[in-house]
Amino acid sequence: MRIHADFSQPVVVLPDQYRWTPSPQLGVERVMLDRIGTEKARATSLVRYAPASRFPAHDHPGGEEILVLSGTFSDAEGHFPAGWYLRNPPGSSHQPYSDEGALIFVKLWQMKPGENRSVRIDTRPESAWRHAQDRDVCPLFSDGTERVALERLAPGTPVFEHAVESAELLVVAGELRFDGQRCPQGSWIRLPAGAYPDLAASDAGATLFLKTGHLAGVMAGE
Repeated sequence: MRIHADFSQPVVVLPDQYRWTPSPQLGVERVMLDRIGTEKARATSLVRYAPASRFPAHDHPGGEEILVLSGTFSDAEGHFPAGWYLRNPPGSSHQPYSDEGALIFVKLWQMKPGENRSVRIDTRPESAWRHAQDRDVCPLFSDGTERVALERLAPGTPVFEHAVESAELLVVAGELRFDGQRCPQGSWIRLPAGAYPDLAASDAGATLFLKTGHLAGVMAGE
């Protein structure tokens, strides 16, 4: 299966373009944002757990990255309500479930083989954020190449001040405008290297989940 597999092209998926499809597990649905492979795939998805749904125990040979968007996501390590960022390194395993239901943003099989850090960050306290003139930043992960953060942008603030090698973002709250297009909460954008001066927060401002550097070396069709 190949979905948005050409990383040399920009991709924008708006909420009204979501296509929810059942996963192999009853009560769990997903929107496949990009994917190379079948069930064991390099994949970026939105995953929706119905109340009292669960997955059997399974491994993540290529690692797993999660941002909880609503509800509560749980596994043997605890309960993680909306606002938690989870990073499970390659070789990890778990048995996830949700008693009340949850919506999560998930990235699979996209970590470096040598990564071994497990990350758990509650982004809700203000103490987790650093404040600047035009944005607030909640750092989530950085390894010298990849950078992951939540950013709250003031109205009209450009997402990038300079050209980027590549980037990926999810609008968590508010709205962006990109090349004249409205990108409301839930919009997912993946960008190849370039400058994007027309990508900015709308008059309402925006909160973004933003990743840069992680697509270095990922070629079209890889």
